[in-house]
Amino acid sequence: MTDTLVHVVVYLTAAVIAVPIFQRLRLGSILGYLAAGVVIGPFGIGFISHPNETLHLAELGVVLLLFVIGLELSPATLWRMRRWILLLGNAQVLGTAAVVIFLAWLLYAMSVSVAFMVGLALALSSTAFAVQLMKDYRILNTPIGQKAFSILLLQDLAVIPILLYVAALGGGAAEGPPWWIGVVTVGVVLGVGYMALNPFLRVVARWGSSELMTAAALLIVLGTALLVESAGLSMGLGAFLAGIMLANSSFRHQLETDIAPFQGILMGLFFIAIGMVLDINLLLSEPLHVFAIAVGLLAIKAVWIAILMKLSGSPVHDSIRIALMLAQGGEFAFVVLTQALDTGVIDAGLANLISLAVGISMALTGPLVSLYNLVLIRGKKNDDYDTAMESGDPEVIIAGFGRVGQITGRILAAHNIPFTALDRDAEHIEFVRQFGNRIFFGDATRLDLLVTAGIHSAKVMLVAVDDEAEALKIVEVVRAECPDIRIVSRAHNRVNLLKQRQAGADYSARELWGSSLDMAIEVLKGIGFDADRAQAIGDIFHDHDDGLIEEALKYPVETEHLIRIGIEGRKELERLFELDKKGELN
Repeated sequence: MTDTLVHVVVYLTAAVIAVPIFQRLRLGSILGYLAAGVVIGPFGIGFISHPNETLHLAELGVVLLLFVIGLELSPATLWRMRRWILLLGNAQVLGTAAVVIFLAWLLYAMSVSVAFMVGLALALSSTAFAVQLMKDYRILNTPIGQKAFSILLLQDLAVIPILLYVAALGGGAAEGPPWWIGVVTVGVVLGVGYMALNPFLRVVARWGSSELMTAAALLIVLGTALLVESAGLSMGLGAFLAGIMLANSSFRHQLETDIAPFQGILMGLFFIAIGMVLDINLLLSEPLHVFAIAVGLLAIKAVWIAILMKLSGSPVHDSIRIALMLAQGGEFAFVVLTQALDTGVIDAGLANLISLAVGISMALTGPLVSLYNLVLIRGKKNDDYDTAMESGDPEVIIAGFGRVGQITGRILAAHNIPFTALDRDAEHIEFVRQFGNRIFFGDATRLDLLVTAGIHSAKVMLVAVDDEAEALKIVEVVRAECPDIRIVSRAHNRVNLLKQRQAGADYSARELWGSSLDMAIEVLKGIGFDADRAQAIGDIFHDHDDGLIEEALKYPVETEHLIRIGIEGRKELERLFELDKKGELN
C-alpha cells in the first residue's frame, strides 16, 4: 500500500511541475505529461521501474476518451458534417497512410501488413492537441475550423477499425470468440442501450445523489466496454458505442461532466506512462534518425492536408495554418503502437523509434504554428477567423426550465437563437423534450457542468431556478468564471434581488413585481382613473422603486439599512404623488 501511495505522489508531483511549464511554453499539456514520464521513468531518474503496469491501468483513459467522443456524435452532428467527414477525413487518412506505407516498405523493408498498420497509426493527428490550438487561435467554430474538426472526427472513428486490424495481425481474432459473436454483441448493446439507458438514468437522477449519478456513468462506460471486450472486440469500441447511444440523451452534459475528471486524470497518467517507456537512449544515440522521421511526418501530413483544404475552397494561408495544426502524430498512435507491441506485431525497437518521432512531432507543432502566424501572415486579414458559423454553441444558457425559463426559451426558439437549458427534474425534462426543447439534466451550480454546456461561448445567462440559495450560488459561480457575460436572474423578493445584484447579476426581476404593478394599474382604472392617468401613476411608482433599489445596493443587505431606506422612500413617494396630483411633476 505504501509503495502504491508513493507512486501516486510521484505521478502527481511530476504532472503538477511539468504540465504548467509546458503550457507556459505553448507546447501543450500532452508534452508536459510525456516529459514528466521521461524524467521519472527508467530512462530518467528511475523513480518508477516498471511502467507497463501503470500503462495498462492508464489505458482506461483512452476508453473514457472514446466515450466522450461518442457523446459528441449525435446523428444531427454527423449529418451536418457528413460531406467533410467523408471527403476530407477519408482523403487525409488514406492519402497520408499511402505515402507512409510506401516509405516504410522502401526504407525499412517492413512487410506490407505491418507497414499498413504503421501508416494508419501515423496518419492520425492529436485531437486534444489540434482542438486546443484551434481554440487558442479562435477558429474552431469558423468554417475552416469545422473542416479541420471533420478530419479529426474521421480519425477518431478510424481508431476502432485500426485497433481491430492490429488485433487481427497479432492473432487475437483467431483466439477469441467467433466473429459473429462480436456482431451480435454490438447489436444487443445498441438495442438494450437505446431502450434501457435513459430510463435507468432517470431513476438514478430521481432517487439517487450526485455521487450515484457519477457511479452510474462509470458503470455504463466500463460495463459496456467489458461486455464488448468479452465478445472479442476492444474496450474502446464498447465505450464509443455507449457514448453514441447517449449522444441525444438529456443526461449527456451531466455524464460528460462526471466522466471528465476521470478521463483527464487517466489520460494524463496514460501519457506519463508513455513517456516512461520512451527510449531516451535511442534519441541520444540516433538523434538525426529520430528527428528525420518526425520532420518527415510533419512535412507529409502538412502538405497533403493543405492541398485538401485548398481543394475544398479554403484560402491558401488558412489551409497552411490548419495543415500545421493537424500535422503532428496523435495520442492514438501511442495506443496503436502499444497494442501492436503487446500482441507481437512489431518489436520494441520499432515501437520506440516511432513513439519518439510522434512525441517530437507534437513538440514542434506549436512553435511551427506560431512561426507561421508571426512571419508569413502578419498583417493579413482572415475573413473566416472570428466569424462563428452555425454550430452547437449556445448564445444563452438557461438554468431552470420551469414556467419562467420556458417563456424565454420559447421566444429564443421562435427566433432560431441557440440556447441550452439545464434542469434537475428528470421527469420534467423528459416531458419538455417532447415538444422539441433543448434541455439537459444537470445541476447549474456546478462550474464544470456549465463549462460543458457552453458557458464560455454564451452571451447571456438566465437564472430561473426556484430555490433562492441555488439561484444566488449560480450567479456567484458564473460571474467569477465569466466576467463579461450578462446575467439575468429571477428573484423571489426584494432582499433576494439585492443579494443577486451584489453577487454580480446585471438584472434581477422579482417574479411577482411586474404582474403586481399591472394589477394595481387595472385597479386604478376600475375605480375611475383614465388609462393614461393610471399608467402614469404606475410609472412613477416603478421609477421610484428602481431608485430605492439602486440606493440599497450601496449598503450591505441588512434589515436596518432596508428599514431606513424604506421609510425615506415612503416619504419621497408621497411627495411625488402630491406633485403629480398638482400637475407639477414632469
